Formats: sequence, C-alpha cells, structure tokens
Amino acid sequence: MKWPWQLTKEYPPYWEQYESAFAKAEQKPLAETRFVALDTETTGLDIKKDRILSIGAVGLKGNTIAVSDSLELYVAQDHYDSKSTPIHGILKKGKVKKIEEAEAIQQTLAYIGTAIIIGHHIGFDIAVINKMLQRHHLGKLKNKVIDTSTLYKKLQHPVNRMSMQQGYSLDQLSEALKIPLYDRHTASGDAMITALAFIKISKRLKKDGTLKFKELFT
Repeated sequence: MKWPWQLTKEYPPYWEQYESAFAKAEQKPLAETRFVALDTETTGLDIKKDRILSIGAVGLKGNTIAVSDSLELYVAQDHYDSKSTPIHGILKKGKVKKIEEAEAIQQTLAYIGTAIIIGHHIGFDIAVINKMLQRHHLGKLKNKVIDTSTLYKKLQHPVNRMSMQQGYSLDQLSEALKIPLYDRHTASGDAMITALAFIKISKRLKKDGTLKFKELFT
C-alpha cells in the first residue's frame, strides 16, 4: 500500500511526450532555433472564467516565416460572451469547424513542441492556455517565451529604462514597422503580424549590436 504522497500522478502519453522533449532538447544557434508566433482569441479577458475560442500560430527559423508550418484551431465552448464577437468575429454556432478543448490541447502541444513562443503581450495567451491545461489536470507550458511588446521597448528605449513602462499595442507596432494589418483580430492573422514584427525588431537590434540571446526572453 502506498501513502497518498507516494502516489505518482499519471499523465496522458501526449503530455509525457511533450515534457520529455525538453529534457532532450539542446540550445541551438539563433539562426537554427525554431520559433512559433502564437495568438489566441478568447471569450473575454478574465483568465479564470473566459475560454479560448481560437489558436493561431506560425513557425519561424532563421528570420524566415514557414507558412507551411502553421496552426489554426477553433475550439468549441459552452461558455460564450456575445459582447466579444465584434472583436474576433467567431460565432458560437458558426460554420467554421470546431474541435473539443481536449483535442485542441493535444494538437497545440504537438505543434509547438520545444519551440520558443513569440507573442504580443504573450503573458495573457500563456495564462489562458495554462488555465486550459489546468482544467484537464495537466501542467503548465514549459516553452521559453518572447514578448514582442517588451522587445520593441528594448529597441525604442535601450538606455532609459523608465520609458520601458510605456506600452505598445499591436496596431501601434504594425504602423511603426510598416506591417499590413491583414486579418487583424483573428488568431492566425495576429500570429502572422507578430511573426513579421519579431523579424523586423530582431534585425534592427542585431544591426545595433544590442541583441543578445538571453535578453530576448520576458
């Protein structure tokens, strides 16, 4: 007989595979590292009660976006707030094909693997994904994370750290970097905009000699 604290929690194979991949992963040069620009559309902004409606992502390597390396999922949800519909345009009973949350988790984890996740104000997206994982009795994401908002602040305010408190929306970033707002407020569209922003910002930081690998992360 085992005492409760001696019992090992059992996870589904797909989660164990996701976790174990990090133990084998080696840090590669920046040009060979796989990044994934990711965005979510949700029923609202309350991390505790709101749900993910859509996940969009696209892969990058060596400052090149791999359009074929992409993910677009729509998640079926009982919890739905119609007030957010004008923003994301996702209808509760729309024609787009939706999958159950458990399936969305499996596909997302299989897609991102050990890649470094990029996002604009990515803290929110990571939080809602982790909340989704928690609902299914799984752990938190283990990937390293880069916030393009923070990265842009390093470009704009390399010396004055007080100015780092200033926030930048994705619209402001797109305008400053001359990125077309294609499919804005869709998860896949915002992921593509974020990917383009990351490439432009990192190129400028590298040109200025201020880009260091460890400083990329939030």
